[in-house]
Amino acid sequence: MAGLKRPQVDDTDKSQSKKLKTDTTSKSDKKHALKMARKDSKSSKAPKDERKEGVTIKVVEKKEKKDKSGKEKKEKKVKKVVVDEFDAEEEVDEVDVDEFQGVSSNTAEVPAFRPLSDDENSEEEGDGEEEEEKSATKSKRGDEKAEVNPNNPNGTNSREAHAKQKEEKKARKAAKPNADEVQRAKKLWERLRRKSHVLKEERTKLVAELFEIISGRVKDFVFKHDSVRTIQTALKYATMPQRHMIADELKGNYKSLAESRYAKFLIGKLLVEGDAYIRDLILPEFYGNVRRLINHAEASWILDDVYRQVASKEQKAILLREWYGPEFAIFKSDKSELTGTLSEILAKNPEKRKPIMSYLHGLINQLIQKKLTGFTMLHDAMLQYFLNITAGTEEMTDFLRLIIGDAKEEEVDLLKNLAFTKPGSRVVCLALAYSGAKDRKQILRSYKDVIVMLAADTNAQHVLITAYDVVDDTREITQRIFSELLLAKNEDAQARSEQILGMANEMTSRIALLYPFAGTAKWLINRPETVELVQEIHEIRKTTSKKDPEVRRTELITALSPTLLATIALRAADLVHTAYGCQFISEVILSSIGDKSAALDAIAIMAFGNPSEEGHISSSAAGSRMLKTLIAGGQYSPKEKKVVVRDADLGFADRLYERISDHAVAWATGESSFVIVALLEAENFKGKKALQKVLRGSKNKLEVASVTDIVRARKDVEEGGGEKKGAKKRKGGEQVPKGNAGARILLELLGL
Repeated sequence: MAGLKRPQVDDTDKSQSKKLKTDTTSKSDKKHALKMARKDSKSSKAPKDERKEGVTIKVVEKKEKKDKSGKEKKEKKVKKVVVDEFDAEEEVDEVDVDEFQGVSSNTAEVPAFRPLSDDENSEEEGDGEEEEEKSATKSKRGDEKAEVNPNNPNGTNSREAHAKQKEEKKARKAAKPNADEVQRAKKLWERLRRKSHVLKEERTKLVAELFEIISGRVKDFVFKHDSVRTIQTALKYATMPQRHMIADELKGNYKSLAESRYAKFLIGKLLVEGDAYIRDLILPEFYGNVRRLINHAEASWILDDVYRQVASKEQKAILLREWYGPEFAIFKSDKSELTGTLSEILAKNPEKRKPIMSYLHGLINQLIQKKLTGFTMLHDAMLQYFLNITAGTEEMTDFLRLIIGDAKEEEVDLLKNLAFTKPGSRVVCLALAYSGAKDRKQILRSYKDVIVMLAADTNAQHVLITAYDVVDDTREITQRIFSELLLAKNEDAQARSEQILGMANEMTSRIALLYPFAGTAKWLINRPETVELVQEIHEIRKTTSKKDPEVRRTELITALSPTLLATIALRAADLVHTAYGCQFISEVILSSIGDKSAALDAIAIMAFGNPSEEGHISSSAAGSRMLKTLIAGGQYSPKEKKVVVRDADLGFADRLYERISDHAVAWATGESSFVIVALLEAENFKGKKALQKVLRGSKNKLEVASVTDIVRARKDVEEGGGEKKGAKKRKGGEQVPKGNAGARILLELLGL
């Protein structure tokens, strides 16, 4: 620490100093005075490096002396104290006594501190260099201390301590049972998991070596997050007997495996890679534990996956029965009594209805409150409850409120999860059918931003179909459903048409667009469960909906028509080349409401040109059927055995003939000859006489075509084959005459 210096100070400094009175009766008061001096010195204009090394403090000491004249003369002496910033208090203690000598016991006047003058600074440079050397030495000493681990009594540095910890960790692992086997198995796993880098012969050897290690030790491997991977890899490349061996070793532990964070995936791997033997070995261990497992954070998902994907019908019934009460958790040997259908159980035991329904409702509510709403087993249980309550009762009201939620907090997660499973979608459909107008709006509101996903899912589309059938406020349908399906808020017509084109050409998504037009037509809806659901909803809506079904359907068609017709006009070239696209065009144009001229012209243009060109619409069977349907203004009914006209004033025949008149004979003798037949049979076709004249002038070509199988001949040429031996026969054995059937009908219509 620097010593004290007392340079002479002129009397002029008196006016620049401010007096500070402080109590000096105790040592702590002296410290207080010096601390204030330290604080003031920080704000001084001393160089930055000096302030960093230490704080220079000036203490003005006053002494009284008598001059020759006998008068008292005050004399100033300045003490300079360099105090280290970090040890200020300690260094101050060393100078306290010396500094305050001669000061009265009551108070001492301490003038304010001032910056050092240039002369004083020059005197301080030597001390500053000494301070820098001391500071560097101290910093170096601090670095050496930092390398030493304070928790290590031996004084070793952190690197040595870390290395020692690693050695201790290895020693602990090596002391565990089967440590060597686990390490060997993990090394084999590292090689096996890189499928593209291991040849088949080498993989076979590695798998055999892996099974030598794990045989008899599977239980020791499966409950560790790293070693369980080796068992999963062994299952992947194992033979079925080897998989049976692993499954047998784990017998009696599957419930514990399901509750394990990592081992639960092994059950999934066993069921995916295994067979019925492994399935029947695993599932019985879950019997009697459904309530516990379905509430377990880890086991719930594996239990639901097993229930949904691999369980047999009988096993599903056993698992589902446990939702009805503790007594059903006991496995019964009489398989004839095993049923998961709640209505059958209540029919046999009507006196147990109240406890069963109460237990089931409680378990359902428990999972919903925990937000565990994605389980198919839960959805099945909810459906069983819904099917066994009566409309208009308090049970129905409470259950609908549980599903839909209150107005303030909607159960959107529950409704979204329900929509994408078979039982869950039926629950939502029944809720829509039985709810009032307000609740129906709330249900639809919960599917905001996922309407397109609903349309693309085979189960979720039932929600949209039901909404079309039961919601009386069709403006709500337009706002909640059509706005997303048709991208109504998007001003880009190309983007809208792109989305509609994609949906129209997809088997499932197109139902959401065409159901208002076609209903349950077989070509549109071919799943029996969908047809049954629609029939059930139609029966319920007789008592819950007020609007006439035909009026509702017309309003929906009116809302859809402008956008769909505009899409046909814009993307006709893309739609006519797919079978689904042709069906979409036919149905929309026949049933839509509004101006159809632009769409009809766009389709007619597609028929322009030589029919023999590659990719022409005449070479497409779906395209030919579409043209015939639009010419006739309706579709052929197998029941009535005639064309049922739906739009007699469509006027497509004249538009089409303007484009194909130059190639009418080629059409009549080609693959799409029935298009020409439809033109001759059309009632409002203005160019019928002109067409008849052209065809009569080509009688010879029609006769040749009538006895020549053009389609078959073209295929033979393309495939490089010769003529087929024998005529084609129908199922009854009757021979089918060769030739173009359309050309023969044209000859009959023309009387030739």
